[in-house]
Amino acid sequence: MRRLGTVVGAGVLLLLTAACANQQENPTTPPPTPTTTAPADTEPARQPARTPPAGGERVAPQQIDATALPKGYPVMVWTEDDGRTLGVVTQEGGCGKASVEVSSQDSARVAVTMVETVPSDPAPCTMDLRYPKVTTELDQPLDQRTVVLTNEQRKS
Repeated sequence: MRRLGTVVGAGVLLLLTAACANQQENPTTPPPTPTTTAPADTEPARQPARTPPAGGERVAPQQIDATALPKGYPVMVWTEDDGRTLGVVTQEGGCGKASVEVSSQDSARVAVTMVETVPSDPAPCTMDLRYPKVTTELDQPLDQRTVVLTNEQRKS
């Protein structure tokens, strides 16, 4: 009798296991599909390193000389305040801090140096890259002058 109970119990267990396995392979109802909807009146998020800030006017690409920048360095230049404020996207990483300087300006061009200042003493820093937007003031509005971009890294 004891043997019959063991055989019946094993058979029931085998039957339940097969039934559960069969349900997972061929589910009777498909899993719900996640759906997301955005309100129709919203616009996609702007890419900060590729769009000027609100109120900024993008400088035409033919008016920018970025040949001195390393490959892959972001290039985006804009003006504000009727062309008297010049803005650029710079690059900084880890413990670095970005800034911008007008190296020189004349009637034909404005030379801008994007500076990343890093600590002179070694310290643990993150390995991220950031692309802050920074501005500087010009003596005269940019108008049709060419913007010449360079970059350098300095120690603090």
